[in-house]
Amino acid sequence: MKTWLIYEAKARLSELVECANREGPQTIARHGKDRAVVLSIADYQALLAAKPNFKEHLLGGPKVDDLPIERSRETGREVDL
Repeated sequence: MKTWLIYEAKARLSELVECANREGPQTIARHGKDRAVVLSIADYQALLAAKPNFKEHLLGGPKVDDLPIERSRETGREVDL
C-alpha cells in the first residue's frame, strides 16, 4: 500500500484515485502519521458486503435449545433465626 503525503494527495487527487483503482488502497499521511485511506469503489463495496447486520450477528451465535441445562435439586441450607 502506497503512502501519500497530504500535500501530494491534494495536488494529485486524480492520480491518487486512479492508483486506488489499479493498485488497491492508498494511505494518506500527515505529520508522519497515517490519517486516511482511499479505496476503490469495488473494495469499499466488498467491505460492506462482508459486514453482517446486527440481527444476523445475534442469530449466528450458539443455539441455546441445544444446551443441556439441569436444575439443581438441592433446597439450600437451613438457617437459624
